[in-house]
Amino acid sequence: MNRIKSLRQKKGLSQQELAKLLFVNQTAVSQWERGVTNPSTDTAIALADFFDVSLDYLVGRSDDPTMH
Repeated sequence: MNRIKSLRQKKGLSQQELAKLLFVNQTAVSQWERGVTNPSTDTAIALADFFDVSLDYLVGRSDDPTMH
């Protein structure tokens, strides 16, 4: 899930702002970005949708962000 940070930064969002959009706390976003925990499946799908990337790209299974 190391792509969350770069995608978030490209959108110009803070961890707190992303957390509010996803209805989670900032600590959760921080932990995802550091690889401490992973978002739930539903949250990962929401992240992929929000950033307009494939779920495979988000989780590192593909280097093509547009592959849906």
